Amino acid sequence: MKAVFHIDDVNRWPRVKGNVQNLLKETQEIAVIILANSDAVQGYLSEENQAFIQTTPIVFHACRNALRGQKISEDKLPDTVKVVPAGVLDLIELQTQGYSYIKV
Repeated sequence: MKAVFHIDDVNRWPRVKGNVQNLLKETQEIAVIILANSDAVQGYLSEENQAFIQTTPIVFHACRNALRGQKISEDKLPDTVKVVPAGVLDLIELQTQGYSYIKV
């Protein structure tokens, strides 16, 4: 199984973290990606979220267009966050690879 959680609102980080943690409690047999775009990319700068990123065995993507729009330098992100050129394109590519789309 594969799932991509799409977050585009910085205030929804607690929800996406809870959803992912609940999912991983039920199964480890799943590949999970969180894709942040719009102002949700700001969440990658939060110390609380950085602790989650470091301790949760999933993949994190950030939209480069959103980073530019929010005036966030890529070098400010945790090393484990992959910057993708466009969040929407990333979502399309992931879904064609079999990822289930979950909007948070």
